[in-house]
Amino acid sequence: MKSFQSLGIRAPILSALADCGYETPTVIQEKAIPAGIIGRDVLGSAQTGTGKTCAFGVPILQRLAKGGKKKGIRALILTPTRELAIQIDENLKAYGKNLPLTEAVIFGGVGQAPQVEQIKRGVDILTATPGRLLDLAGQGFLDLSAIEIFVLDEADRMLDMGFIHDVRKVIKLLPEQKQTMFFSATMPPEIMDLVDSLLHDPVKVAAAPVSSPVEVIRQEVCLVDRGNKTALLIQLLEEEQVKNALVFTRTKHGADKVARDLVKGGVTAASIHGNKSQTARQESLRKFKAGELQVLVATDIAARGLDIEELSHVFNYNLSEVPETYIHRIGRTGRAGHGGTAISFCDYGELPMLKDIEKLLKKPVPRREHDFPMEVFEAPKKDAKGRPINAEDAEARQAAREKNAARKKAAAEKAAAQKAAEEAAPLAEPPAPEKKSKKKKKAKAKAESAPVAVEAPPVKKEKERRTFPHGKQNLGSLQDFLDRQPDPDLAVPYTPHRNPLEGEVIMDATARLLASKPVYRYYTPPKPAPAPEKKEKKGKKKGKKEEQKAKAPASVKPALPQEPDRREPPKKGAPVPAGKKEKKRPGRKDRIPARVEAPASRQKDSTEQKSLMKPFYISHD
Repeated sequence: MKSFQSLGIRAPILSALADCGYETPTVIQEKAIPAGIIGRDVLGSAQTGTGKTCAFGVPILQRLAKGGKKKGIRALILTPTRELAIQIDENLKAYGKNLPLTEAVIFGGVGQAPQVEQIKRGVDILTATPGRLLDLAGQGFLDLSAIEIFVLDEADRMLDMGFIHDVRKVIKLLPEQKQTMFFSATMPPEIMDLVDSLLHDPVKVAAAPVSSPVEVIRQEVCLVDRGNKTALLIQLLEEEQVKNALVFTRTKHGADKVARDLVKGGVTAASIHGNKSQTARQESLRKFKAGELQVLVATDIAARGLDIEELSHVFNYNLSEVPETYIHRIGRTGRAGHGGTAISFCDYGELPMLKDIEKLLKKPVPRREHDFPMEVFEAPKKDAKGRPINAEDAEARQAAREKNAARKKAAAEKAAAQKAAEEAAPLAEPPAPEKKSKKKKKAKAKAESAPVAVEAPPVKKEKERRTFPHGKQNLGSLQDFLDRQPDPDLAVPYTPHRNPLEGEVIMDATARLLASKPVYRYYTPPKPAPAPEKKEKKGKKKGKKEEQKAKAPASVKPALPQEPDRREPPKKGAPVPAGKKEKKRPGRKDRIPARVEAPASRQKDSTEQKSLMKPFYISHD
């Protein structure tokens, strides 16, 4: 038998495999790992529990590590269920713990924010379910153009669950040049068209015949009526001294019902199915692996991806209509060569399903004797189209209808109660005035009668004057300077606001130009009454002017020059009137430009204003 060293695996990966307890490769690993390392497409057909994850995980890690660190997602692994995606991601992290590669897993049922943040930080190997992968790719968070290796795990289950269209959409996002590996427990003919279109000259690896169960699993079937299945399950758990068991039901409602009945019978149990949140499913699975739960009840969604070490028993509470699903269910036990037991319950309506399973196995399943033999031999009822009605499905539909009716009834009752409360509620009355005690009234009257203390206006402190280093005293502001002038007629200047030129602030020329000029108001004494002599003089002057006007002859008027009609300008060469000289039109060089006076309303700029920096001299004597 070959060893992992003989398969061409690098030392860091060999060390990690040894830490995980891998000693010798399985048949699928021995055939698939060398072909995957050299870059060949692989079509692997192997029953569940034979080590397919290691068969495609080791070639991915070795090829990406050899190519060096690159940007983008370089390997994509597509799986049908969340549990299988989580399991693959955990195994890849264990195999590649000595390599500088990053792994991530994305799936639905939980918030996408943590997954998006992990992708933004950089991922080399991505494990995903089809729904969440297409969702994030549609939002622009995923770029699959750099994929080098594509793995489709559990391909038959992927197609059975209705993911065929999603798988084709994902394939369109991938580059044409890539290595593709298909791994599945069964290879039905329906997926061969997809295989032929994607794989190029693949290496076909078959570890066992298609749809063959693990030989180490002990299989039994109990013929029992539908109403006695739970009681028989509790009895077998005691007889077999079951340490941990996985129970499969047909419907989600049936899983919850079986789990409740087991708890009532003193068995620690929990259920997982598609209606459970991902957090609840992970918590139940954690408790089951830790040994806190004896029984885990699940639907077919948990038939793939549950890797529980040393799972002793699997119970098929209901048989599946698809014979291949039976192989996946019992394959949860007997993993990695360990033994296991698979016990199935079959009522009268499930006998056709049992025959299909035995036909696939090519041998009958041994019957087991028990205390609840089959007593009801009635054929299942049929619908209008003549199809048999499964009792489990009918019960689940009826439970769903009752649940919806109860929810609607509760909502209607709540709305009616709320409406009645609003109608019955009295109008809001104004709050009653607060009764004041006699002590409060006396204190208030005393406070009102007390004299109000008037605060004195604050006294302005005299501005301290500092002395320059050379011994001369600073003269202070302009106000201080004007107050010290001897002229009594000089009044205090009026400024509309504080002058920025005051004090000790040294300002530049721009600030001085923009500063407001103080307006000085000087004292002007009242004018004395005019003397009468001045009035007589004015009167004489006025009389002289009137006398001169009277002496001038009225007929004599200064002759005004007659202006030519401007509407008809004189023609060139026309005779000039007497007393006038012909005016010569100045040429362009002789013209003198007229001086344009600026309008009085226009504000002058700083170059046209008078200087604001008029110095004044102060005597220190």
